[in-house]
Amino acid sequence: MHPMQVLHSMSSGSQDPKGIDRETVRRVWGFSKPYRPMVVGFIFLIIVSSVIAIIPTFAFRDIIDVVIPERDNGRLTWLGLIVVFAALGSAIVSMAERWLSSRIGEGIIYDLRDRLFRHVQNMPLGFFTQTQTGALISRLNNDVIGAQRAFTTFLSTVIGNVINLGITLVAMFALEWRLTLLSLIILPFFLIPSRRVGAQMAEITRESMQLNASMNTTMTERFNVSGAMLVKLFGRPKVEADDFGMRAARVRDIGIRSAMLARVFMTAMTLVGALGTAAIYWIGGRMAINGTISVGDLAALSLLVVRVYLPLTALSNARVDVTSALVSFERVFEILDMDNPIEDAPDATELTNVAGQIRFDGVTFTYPGANESTLESLEEASGRRMPSRGPGKHMSAGITPLTETSNAGPVEEREVLKGIDLDIDAGQLVAIVGPSGAGKSTLLNLVPRLYDVTGGTLSIDGHDIRSVTQESLRNAIGVVNQDPHMFHDTVGANLRYANPDATDEQLVEATKAARIFEVIDALPEGFDTVVGERGYRLSGGEKQRLAIARMLLKDPAIVILDEATSHLDTENEALIQEALVDALDGRTSLVIAHRLSTITSADQIIVVDDGVVVERGTHDELRALGGLYDSLYENLVRTDATPADA
Repeated sequence: MHPMQVLHSMSSGSQDPKGIDRETVRRVWGFSKPYRPMVVGFIFLIIVSSVIAIIPTFAFRDIIDVVIPERDNGRLTWLGLIVVFAALGSAIVSMAERWLSSRIGEGIIYDLRDRLFRHVQNMPLGFFTQTQTGALISRLNNDVIGAQRAFTTFLSTVIGNVINLGITLVAMFALEWRLTLLSLIILPFFLIPSRRVGAQMAEITRESMQLNASMNTTMTERFNVSGAMLVKLFGRPKVEADDFGMRAARVRDIGIRSAMLARVFMTAMTLVGALGTAAIYWIGGRMAINGTISVGDLAALSLLVVRVYLPLTALSNARVDVTSALVSFERVFEILDMDNPIEDAPDATELTNVAGQIRFDGVTFTYPGANESTLESLEEASGRRMPSRGPGKHMSAGITPLTETSNAGPVEEREVLKGIDLDIDAGQLVAIVGPSGAGKSTLLNLVPRLYDVTGGTLSIDGHDIRSVTQESLRNAIGVVNQDPHMFHDTVGANLRYANPDATDEQLVEATKAARIFEVIDALPEGFDTVVGERGYRLSGGEKQRLAIARMLLKDPAIVILDEATSHLDTENEALIQEALVDALDGRTSLVIAHRLSTITSADQIIVVDDGVVVERGTHDELRALGGLYDSLYENLVRTDATPADA
């Protein structure tokens, strides 16, 4: 049975419009390119193993036809030794065969998993704001494991049984061609059911994978600290458990149906094989009685026919297994086929010796729609289509974008920034102010190229940021967010994420500058203290000061800061303001300012409203205009007038 036929059969009869066709098979085979010599060696070992396995059958025939009638004890001894050596050879070949099979299969899956992780990791921020984390994790775990099962089943079961079947049929034809042809009459009874069952298994496998992705999403969102707190505060544990239970029950039902379908299919194939074997016994027995064939030939054929029907049964079952397991490859390729709109240009250069001069020249920006950012199957894992969002409305694992303070995310196909022209000199402290949802955070997200500008150019030191490598660009920029992300790791590990080679002395120096060293030093294990998921064992002010220390370890030329101190107590706010004096000194600083002290000390104030820069200048200049800035400033004055009451 040709491998392509095994896989092509599942597209005919499958209700999925895409199906899995020869192109999928070609791509799967492409992953095996580095292992082709091993595949050749594996096939050679299968041939050797199949030939060795037939030797005892022919020895048994000679014992019946020659040794027993002639009472030849010497020949009997030699035949016995041949059988023993064949068994030893078969064991050795089997071990080598198993090693090669696992080496090839595991190697290909490593390559697949590595490529998938790298591809996802390099996707733009818009992908993560649209994609449900649990569904994505399911692709990288469950689907890759399913792909592994598909390839190893194909390699060991399909190829092995095809070769075994071919060699056995050659041996049978050499003994008695008429009985061999008779044994092949029932071949359609193996192929037709496997085609139909394979299509059904592929369909229920897709549903099962989607449900598992849905449950992964639920667990990811409900089992983190924020999700667990929300569920408890709204009194929803029972509702969440019932909803999860319904999906788990459906997976259970699918599992039962899949198991029964496989068992019924296997039983039917075994029954067909038994009927074929019985026919060989009956007709072959009559031929032996008539003297057409010898008793030894009949005995050998009786053994060999089992070696025909067992591979046929295994191949039919493998067709079903590979058909359902290749759904995993289809789902993995679906992600690998996604284009990354933010990639380094072929001629991208390194951004070095950064001074920090930034220029926005006619910059416009529109958030990409959901269909441009992610896959529908990744967005709908929980069964509810999520509306398009901008940064801050959907938190992704490991990436915390700058956040708008607006309650409404950017709307699809709406221009968020409209013709921004800005010149920021190196070393300047620039405060960006404006109403909620004006586009402040969106403006700053463009600088580290979390998104690409829709129109115009954004340059640093005269270099269009699309002409330099993303790594060198982001190495020059440090970001501190409103809600800085901390990994579930030690304080030291979170700090060294910015500079893996930082010494203990550098950690101490940075944390002292960020006014957080005393807090860390008082912890039971100091820098080795685990901060908890997203840093929940630290207060808001402590996390922010730790984020400032992390940024100082990176030592960037440009600092982007969402100075969210308005919700902190007076003591924490004062410490952070002190830390910022050191953090921003000598660097180009873009600050979304919420406090009077930062705004009034800024070298330049940019006022943004509805995606447009409406005012710019120093504090005194803008106050004299009596425009939007003056109104915003008066509101801040009233807010800061009684900080204790606030």
